Amino acid sequence: MRLFCKIYLVTLLLVVSVMLQSLPALAASIDPYVARYLHVTEPIALEMNEQGETRPFSPQELAQGKELFENNCMNCHVGGATLPDPLVSLSLTKLKGANPPRNNINNLVAYLRRPTVYDGSEETFWCRQVPESWLSQEQVESLAAFVLTAAQKAPGWGAETF
Repeated sequence: MRLFCKIYLVTLLLVVSVMLQSLPALAASIDPYVARYLHVTEPIALEMNEQGETRPFSPQELAQGKELFENNCMNCHVGGATLPDPLVSLSLTKLKGANPPRNNINNLVAYLRRPTVYDGSEETFWCRQVPESWLSQEQVESLAAFVLTAAQKAPGWGAETF
């Protein structure tokens, strides 16, 4: 019995030491902005459609979305503002108020694929189209997930005054 306890204890100590060594690597793999300002360190569920269906998005997917946003959208949307049309920011209130509402992944992706004016009555040329040949479905969903999460959680995101 004593031998079994010793083997169990040694095995437990080895497992714990391996886990403790991997924690800094895990923490380092999460984008600092995503962790600090979006408060995401593990997968979060975001609404995919008006029916309330959700899908989990990992911190890494949000970081990918952030990078895509920085590389493709930030010229016009600094901090969630909309420089060409300051009355229509990327705040959650404005996203919800659009026609159709842009406060779920599928609708925001549809908007990015074919941008329309705020009331949805016609196409807009202020925001460029994001075809599949430019960003894959997975990438554009990560971009939408970043925008929606920032709108929900980032301090000052889409604020009308700085």
